[in-house]
Amino acid sequence: MSIDKDQSNLAVAKSAGIIGLGTFVSRLLGFVRDVIIARLFGVYLYAQVFVIAFKIPNLFRDFVGEGATNAAFVPIFSEYKIKHSKDEFWELANVMLNILLVILMSITVLGIIFSPFIVRLIAPGFLATAEKFALTVKLNRIIFPYILLISLAAYATALLNSLRHFAVPAFAPCLLNISIIIFALIFGEGVKGLALGVLIGGALQLVVQIPVLYKKGFRFKLPKTLNHPGARAIRRLMLPRILSSCIYQVNNFVDSIFGSLFWIVGEGGVAVLYFSYRLIQFPLGIFSNAISQAILPTLSRQAIAEDSSALKQTLSFGLRAVFFVMLPAGVFLMVLAGPLVNYLFFGGKFDAYSARLTSEALFFYGIGLSAYGANKVLQSYFFSMKDTLTPAKVSALGLALNIVLNIILMFPLKIAGIALATSISGVITFCVLFLLALRKAGDFGVGEIKLSFLRILASSLGMGAVCYFSCGIITNKFLSLIFILIAALFSYVFFCFIFRVKELRQVWGLVKRK
Repeated sequence: MSIDKDQSNLAVAKSAGIIGLGTFVSRLLGFVRDVIIARLFGVYLYAQVFVIAFKIPNLFRDFVGEGATNAAFVPIFSEYKIKHSKDEFWELANVMLNILLVILMSITVLGIIFSPFIVRLIAPGFLATAEKFALTVKLNRIIFPYILLISLAAYATALLNSLRHFAVPAFAPCLLNISIIIFALIFGEGVKGLALGVLIGGALQLVVQIPVLYKKGFRFKLPKTLNHPGARAIRRLMLPRILSSCIYQVNNFVDSIFGSLFWIVGEGGVAVLYFSYRLIQFPLGIFSNAISQAILPTLSRQAIAEDSSALKQTLSFGLRAVFFVMLPAGVFLMVLAGPLVNYLFFGGKFDAYSARLTSEALFFYGIGLSAYGANKVLQSYFFSMKDTLTPAKVSALGLALNIVLNIILMFPLKIAGIALATSISGVITFCVLFLLALRKAGDFGVGEIKLSFLRILASSLGMGAVCYFSCGIITNKFLSLIFILIAALFSYVFFCFIFRVKELRQVWGLVKRK
């Protein structure tokens, strides 16, 4: 049994490694993209307009595209891959593609028509400035077809992941960042260049996956009927998933509403939250998203096989693996919030005011980083059990908490209060999901997870102290950042040995086996 468990962990780690590497490259390109945007626009008019105009189709993408991918498509496709013939698998794939095309084209057209209403809903503070509101609506209409392109790309990713192919989908997002960078440099301070970069990048992200799908056996066909049993199963799973989505995305959506109220939180709030949250998404995307995306097919197969022992072990491994990376990452971002923002963004129109507010928001976002990552793993467990209703209910709780906490905290702490509210709601949401998973699955090694968490936390705090005292030793920004990263890595490994963090040995064992 231990060999089987090791093989399962190795498969998850290998898949997560591929996804994480692709995401790492994408995030690096994303940093270049954000540095360019920050220095071109700061946190002022054009930056705020782009953030909101880009956020709206991204929100729909998460609901219809990537959200449905994680919750509904992968478990059902995995089941058809195991229990049905190849022809039946591809028949279902074609049915769902045609359904998605109808839904996505409808949403795109409606989104373009009702852009003024949507912008009012998501950024009500923009109504106070006619120029800002009109420009946001115009840009949103240009960007909105992105939802069609990126959601189809997410669907292609779901198909390939269910077929255990992770490489091309993992690296495809790099093309989006490359496209935005190129168009931003071409157009300079013209914000329309960013919109064109988004559209071209979304198209490339879809197109690059088509040859792989064709090689795997996919052929586009018009099905005789859309009333397919697999499609009905996916629809049953999708509706609650649309409500739950990703908890941090829902909170981010609420944050934009409150961040647009500049007379309370200060000018540039939505851009400040965007830049600070981009730094938070770096470790989230590289590891947490990777492990949750890689673990879902494994959990789904174990659930289908009714192997509860292996499923519990995989869930425990996923949570401990997330804590092993997210806890030190959170401490690192909190301790070095100010220097990181200055090193990465300061310059051009990104002035001292922009840097101060962004670093304050980053500090408070860092508190909830581990909870954000662990939530994704717990959601993957529920999705593998074809239970999307429980995460939906918990998401509703998280959303309500975030709204209440935003109202309470944004007055004394301004924009930093919105970031803190997101972190607190994320932590509470994790605790609720964890207890519900424990009730549903039984004991999946809770004692081991708690002990691991405390040891990793102690190691992370030790690393944080080293980082704090390492800051400022070297005056050159680039060399100082490299030095601090190296000091953080080696000190974290050192403290993991001191506090006997066994996940370090497990990771090293998996690397040696690989």
